[in-house]
Amino acid sequence: MYDLGIPFMSGVEVRRKFIEFFESKGHLHVPSSSLVPHNDPTVLLTTAGMQQMTPYFLGLETPPSIRMCSVQKCFRAVDIEEVGDESHSTFFFMLGNFSVGDYFKKQSLAWSWEFLTEWMQIPGDKLYPTVHPTDEEAYEIWRDVIGVPEERITKLEDNWWGPVGATGPNGPDSEIYVDRGEALGCGRPECAPGCDCPRYLETWNNVFMEFFQNPDGSRTPLPRKNVDTGMGLERLVLLVQGVRGMYDTDLYQTIIQRAAALAGVTYGDDPGVDRSLRIIADHSRGSTFLIGDGVLPGNEGRSYVLRRILRRAIRQGRLIGLDRPFLGQMAEIVIDQFGAGYPELTERRGQILKVIAYEEESFGRTLTSGMNRLQALTAELKEQGEHTIPGEEVFRLYDTYGFPFDLTVELAREEEMEVDAAGFEAAMQAQRAASRSADHFKDAARNRAELYAGIQPRTTFLGYEQERAEGTIVALLGPDGPLEQGEAGQNVEVVLDRTPFYGESGGQVGDSGWIRTDTGVIRIDDTRKPAPDLFVHQGTVAEGFIRAGETAMAEIDAQRRQEIRGNHTATHLLHKALRTVLGPETHQAGSLVAPDRLRFDFTSLDPVTPDQVETITGLVNHEITADIPVTTEIKPYKEAVAEGAMALFGEKYGDTVRMVSIADVSKELCGGTHVTHTGQIGPFVVTSEGSVAAGVRRIEALTGAAAVERILGQQRLLEELGRDLKVTWTELPDVVQALQERTRSQEREIEKLRGQLAAARSGDLLQQAVEIAGIRVVAAQVEAATKTVLRQTGDRLRDSLPGGVVVLGAVIEDRPSLLAMVTPDVVTRGVRAGDIIRAAAPYIDGRGGGRPELAEAGGKNPDGLTEALGAVPEIVASQIAV
Repeated sequence: MYDLGIPFMSGVEVRRKFIEFFESKGHLHVPSSSLVPHNDPTVLLTTAGMQQMTPYFLGLETPPSIRMCSVQKCFRAVDIEEVGDESHSTFFFMLGNFSVGDYFKKQSLAWSWEFLTEWMQIPGDKLYPTVHPTDEEAYEIWRDVIGVPEERITKLEDNWWGPVGATGPNGPDSEIYVDRGEALGCGRPECAPGCDCPRYLETWNNVFMEFFQNPDGSRTPLPRKNVDTGMGLERLVLLVQGVRGMYDTDLYQTIIQRAAALAGVTYGDDPGVDRSLRIIADHSRGSTFLIGDGVLPGNEGRSYVLRRILRRAIRQGRLIGLDRPFLGQMAEIVIDQFGAGYPELTERRGQILKVIAYEEESFGRTLTSGMNRLQALTAELKEQGEHTIPGEEVFRLYDTYGFPFDLTVELAREEEMEVDAAGFEAAMQAQRAASRSADHFKDAARNRAELYAGIQPRTTFLGYEQERAEGTIVALLGPDGPLEQGEAGQNVEVVLDRTPFYGESGGQVGDSGWIRTDTGVIRIDDTRKPAPDLFVHQGTVAEGFIRAGETAMAEIDAQRRQEIRGNHTATHLLHKALRTVLGPETHQAGSLVAPDRLRFDFTSLDPVTPDQVETITGLVNHEITADIPVTTEIKPYKEAVAEGAMALFGEKYGDTVRMVSIADVSKELCGGTHVTHTGQIGPFVVTSEGSVAAGVRRIEALTGAAAVERILGQQRLLEELGRDLKVTWTELPDVVQALQERTRSQEREIEKLRGQLAAARSGDLLQQAVEIAGIRVVAAQVEAATKTVLRQTGDRLRDSLPGGVVVLGAVIEDRPSLLAMVTPDVVTRGVRAGDIIRAAAPYIDGRGGGRPELAEAGGKNPDGLTEALGAVPEIVASQIAV
């Protein structure tokens, strides 16, 4: 303890006074933003008060006031492993006042001094400002305006707030240190602000953004200067309450003392116990606020951070004897302490306590067995002289016992062991790959019909009118059957009593999206409809946990659904266009309506010409640009058919049907989702047309943004070709035709030259012929780019070698080839080309065969060609009939 002579103030009172002070200076108190950064996927969690002010400083948004103050919730995950000592924490509050182009250094520094000395009653002679060596303006304000003696003003090179990248706003800053007395110092004569010892505590930082740093490193003054200040509430309360560390303040002690009482221990008696209590206090605050801002435990991103600190706190509780659930009581303290200033805690009290209770219960079940496994494993490895826990074992602790990787690393460090991080990641990737490649429900589909049949109540589909709807989880299923609950990472099927999700049917794919409850989030990848009144949502629990019977909010991927709508309505227009161009006997024979494409099968005995495809495409786009209303009606089947609605052949319809009409262009019986006007479809482009079965053809097409991208891609290609060939795109067909004719002429010339070359080579090879029992044999390796060239060479040799055998070898595309030719008169003597090849092919690790007069072989070993050709005379000799 140390005494600055300040009357005691609670942490809540200090927070309130900070807000009141700056409100008295014309500042608007803005509520803390969420710990989940708004519209910034690059940032995991909010780490500073300035984050919500950045759009105002950059001029991207208009601030609610040019003077603002806040007490921002912050969480810094990088410090998790350091938490437990007297100074580190993950969660904290940042006090800040901000000026957007209004006041600058003079008012900002003067108000900082006024608040600390008058409102917090910290003696002025205990305050030590620091400035950047180049910031004479700030130095003179401290010395001449505020009246701080020069000997208490320190110039530090660190007092500069730089841009995040190579360029951006930046400027000097001025920090205020508080001297807590020589008793906390290092005793060195040079001890001063900036020293690593705890005597001088950095308390408040005033950042003055007055320059813009250019790419060349030069700085130019900003037209509008901003002020961004930051002061940790916990540090300020530490000073006001005169305690050594922030964990000794009432901001933490209410939690610490409650946890100590539950465990039957005393804070301050044992360093190990104290460390555990500090971890419990910090992680209780952090987890309560994270859940209050909508974060749920999971295996990735901020969800993983939450799970990690919860499980770390649970483990520390076990170390001090807290074997029963206790974190809920810690959360209650946090909510009661801060609920008035952060109403989301009070509003979500039930959800916070439910999530913490579940996580504590589920991890508590495996913690003891997991710890026993880890202790046995480390003991076994140490006996073997090993100092690294294999990645597979680390993954087993994660997958079976719920140990986050970082917790295992921490526990291993306590045992002076390392972990195989690469091996763990490999095991994790293998599991993910297996999960992606397996259809967790399709294999068991035959056995699930009875399971589905027993689900009650059935599903009411709301997706024609709504993209978001509340319902009750009627059933929760895993690959092996019903579940009471599903946890993060688990693959599940969900049945709701009400849903906006379309189930795959009628060629239209199922919807994807999210199902959320108070305690968990499921990412829905597909929706099936095993029965007309049963919609099964298939997905993975992404965060937290889900229980059957809970109320849930189901929300489809609206952009994906809109793309599906456009493609589905386009199939109706395409159907009409096909019947117009090809004749009324053309009917739909199948379809696929997906977000990225459409596929339409239709009956036609004759091929569809390119001109017909162009006409069909034009008709569809004509109806799209006309922006015709698309309407739906529910009416009796007979009445709909009488009005001209098309029914698909082989489809079963009930007495009442849904008719989709596109004015007088198209009427079809359809249960799918559609646009309200054809203009919403966008451009229509056919990508392919062809036969898929006897009398059935298929058109594949794109609409909307996908069609635009294809059109632009084709345009880019034409323009690039035009530039390369130095012609306009309209001249390309003629140029390409000329190039093709030139290529054909050159190919004919090449073949002619190859023939001449082969003739020349054959003359040389004839000189190498050997005679065996009156039969002339040529066996040689030649150069040949293709098998055709190899045969041409062989033909010329055979024609010039009556009563002979020709065997040629060549390496074509890095693989050996053999060719054998035998003249008819030699065949009568028992020598056959196929037998020669079968005998020579093993030398090149190959196989082959053919007719008596011509045979070929291919192999894998080019190095064996010489030996194969060298064996030919002996092979021929062995075949000659005596």
